[in-house]
Amino acid sequence: MTNAHRLGARTTGALLVLMITAGAACSGGSGSKAASKSGAPTTSSPTATTTSSTAVAPSATTATTAAVSLACRSTTAGASGGGSGDVLVPGDIPDTQRFVTYHSGDGYHLDYPEGWAQAQSGGVVSFTDKFNSIRVEMTSVPTAPTAASAQASDVPALAASTPCFQAGNVTQVTRKGGSAVLITYRADSSADSVTGKILLQDVERYEFWQAGKLVTITVASPKGSDNVDPWRTVTDSFTWGS
Repeated sequence: MTNAHRLGARTTGALLVLMITAGAACSGGSGSKAASKSGAPTTSSPTATTTSSTAVAPSATTATTAAVSLACRSTTAGASGGGSGDVLVPGDIPDTQRFVTYHSGDGYHLDYPEGWAQAQSGGVVSFTDKFNSIRVEMTSVPTAPTAASAQASDVPALAASTPCFQAGNVTQVTRKGGSAVLITYRADSSADSVTGKILLQDVERYEFWQAGKLVTITVASPKGSDNVDPWRTVTDSFTWGS
């Protein structure tokens, strides 16, 4: 073989090597780009979903809380107990409290705490001591209330007319004076005549009915007060009579 032939063969071989190397490089680059494109949706999609769900929920909660706060004027019911860590609730009625009987000219009897201030206006009589109160009203109603009728009519009426109304439960209960509808809720108290202070109260509304007459007994005390026994004494003492 001549020198010219040898040089031609070497040149052809070198060109083939260069072409194969270039093709492999192109193939590898295309594979990397394809893998990158196919992986992009997998990593970005969960991130977008997580961000959206965590951003919406807190906003809804904050808006609801703000709406409730704007409707209320009450301050915290409890006060710190001199650094001891206890909370003094201003509405607790003492266990030693004595009760006396109120005889209504409308035909019912009711026990109330001795020493409480009494006021009467029309068919409404009230007994009060600081932020604790008992309110009794007699009205004419043709049919007996039920838990369902109270839920449908009385609760919306209370919500529309009561500051800071927070609905509780509506149930049928039994007392010594008979069956009654019980509506529980929370609401602002009236402003204190001296300090102007307003407290959030726990309220129980009892509706007793007989022969077209409805007696509504509403007892209220600052939120957190332990007055289960005194309020039971009051509502158990209610009786119809002359």
